[in-house]
Amino acid sequence: MNLSARVLVFFFVGVFIWSPALGGFDLSLSALGAAGGSSASDRELEFLQAGGHDPGRNGFNLQNIELSLSATVDPYFYAQANVVFLIDRHGDTVVELEEAFVTSRALPAGLQLKAGQYLTDFGRLNAQHPHSWAFVDQPVVLSRFLSPDGLRNPGARLSWLMPLPWYSEVYLGGQNADGETAVSFLWKPGESVGGNVLIDRGGARGLTDLLMSARWLNGFDASDTVSVNLGMSALAGPNASGTDTDTRIYGVDVYLKWKPLLNQRGFPFLAWQTELLRRDYQTPAGTLKDGGGYTQLLWGYAPGWVAGARAEYADAKGETEDDPLRDKRTRASANLTWHMSEYSKLRLQYNHDRAEQLPDGRAHSLWLQYEVGFGKHAAHLF
Repeated sequence: MNLSARVLVFFFVGVFIWSPALGGFDLSLSALGAAGGSSASDRELEFLQAGGHDPGRNGFNLQNIELSLSATVDPYFYAQANVVFLIDRHGDTVVELEEAFVTSRALPAGLQLKAGQYLTDFGRLNAQHPHSWAFVDQPVVLSRFLSPDGLRNPGARLSWLMPLPWYSEVYLGGQNADGETAVSFLWKPGESVGGNVLIDRGGARGLTDLLMSARWLNGFDASDTVSVNLGMSALAGPNASGTDTDTRIYGVDVYLKWKPLLNQRGFPFLAWQTELLRRDYQTPAGTLKDGGGYTQLLWGYAPGWVAGARAEYADAKGETEDDPLRDKRTRASANLTWHMSEYSKLRLQYNHDRAEQLPDGRAHSLWLQYEVGFGKHAAHLF
């Protein structure tokens, strides 16, 4: 761990110790880890479990420790910062500033401004933190198209809650397009996408060098017991395969939840979630086309107990056998989660993976995940 990371660790440990005396903001900490194994080797798990917070090696994994600070600054702004600590698949300690942003509280006409370092509003899952996921790992297509750690960068976003008889909100944003959290865009020079070695295109010189995002989210009640969310998202920005090449990513998402009028702490329930994505990655030799998605179903059959099933698919056109980020992938997962309380849970999950990169084409994995958390934390998204 380098000096700057150590300073950051000591600073936030100090904040945590002295927070009762400081007052004025909400503080929370959540710890997420997993133990288990796979028929795949640790080397093969590097591309099978491509998410930065996935359990990425056989044995024990410290997936995510998140320290969150939030506060209402004044009548005009709300502020939040999330600092993440983890031990990566190589055993190295990682400290990163996941998010640090302000949001406006007093703009007229249903407008809200968000500025700083934040997770991009694209689809349902990208803006959610790992402790709120319904599965142990991130869907394959999101790790490929957005980033192993989620698509996030410094920038600003304006949202508009439209004056309609149902919930309807539009998000428009612009962020930096470079770095390891923007793998479909400027990413890091020397990396390779579809056989194209990425170059250094330099910093942003204008709006065309920024990553632009758009999302339209609608929500309504289909009946007294069924709620629906429908979303469409788009990303556009430069990529580093050439001096004037671009990337476009499109997505649609659906979330449907049934909960009877008579329930006990929100149970029983059924929740269905699906995201489909397409990527057009321009290179000097032509455009690479990729697609994929996932669909998942959760059944909360008793207070604190949730059973889940998820199916995933990702593929690309052209020769892909030698590229672990574009080969044909499918994954089927089943899990059982016991929410022991609002602040702790245990989750057992089985994955069956198929991938062209594996010697026999398939792998079986079993993970036991645990989470503990304390302090005040923001409500999870519907």
